[in-house]
Amino acid sequence: MIEGTQGYGNDAPALAEQYESITFGDVHHEVMHLFPSPPARILDVGAGSGRDAAALTVIGHRVVAVEPTDALRREGMRLHGDKPIEWIDDHLPDLAQLHHRKERFDLILLTAVWMHLDSEERRTAMRSLAGLLNPHGRISMSLRHGPVPQGRRMFEVSAAETIELAGLHGLSEVHVAKRNDMLGRSDIHWTFVVLERGR
Repeated sequence: MIEGTQGYGNDAPALAEQYESITFGDVHHEVMHLFPSPPARILDVGAGSGRDAAALTVIGHRVVAVEPTDALRREGMRLHGDKPIEWIDDHLPDLAQLHHRKERFDLILLTAVWMHLDSEERRTAMRSLAGLLNPHGRISMSLRHGPVPQGRRMFEVSAAETIELAGLHGLSEVHVAKRNDMLGRSDIHWTFVVLERGR
């Protein structure tokens, strides 16, 4: 098992139902204006139920969805099998399969993913993600703040640390926004960070 995926395969249908209860627009409304116009090549890392990947294909993007938890990936393929999503079993920090394919993307999404990586993994992952971006491509990620659920592996990560780490790999800050939890949990809040690669 990949350490950061602990607890996500136990009840994939219930988790998928929870993810699908919030729309793509509700989750990303703070940063959607910074996403590329279709058709763009988009990578959804930790795609979960495929909610975001599906919404992006509907508006004309080409989407690769990476989900390392087998049960969640199968659930996403079941829920959104009618959408032209390319599903891949790969994982951070290396994303080795994607690098082997030598693909590049205009946007990389990491929604509720980054906090599962420890500090060393985040260093490796940022280098890996930067290497998958086209020139002027962007990364949009959400950082979770709050208590860690039982059975999960999470770390507290700040926007400042994330932006500093990104700068080491040729990425610069475009936007930072804070918001309350989308599921209404009072002890949890989020920071959305958008980064951009130079030429």
